Amino acid sequence: MKYVNFLQSIEHPDQTYVGLADDLRSRLAAHNSGRSPHTSKYKPWRLVTYVAFSDVAKAVAFERYMKTASGRAFAKKRLR
Repeated sequence: MKYVNFLQSIEHPDQTYVGLADDLRSRLAAHNSGRSPHTSKYKPWRLVTYVAFSDVAKAVAFERYMKTASGRAFAKKRLR
């Protein structure tokens, strides 16, 4: 399974992150320990929601969409 995950910074709630992971727990732990350069500045993070995909191509396409302006607007309205 591939997971598209939506994270929100606990200390900076306006900061969000969309990512793709095989293992949600270890990926969230990596973000919170500072091992990811893109998210280390705004740690700690909380998992807002995730979507599981059995098809890797669909997971990648959904993650790309969620990183567009339209996808961010959808997430803000429907997923938080």
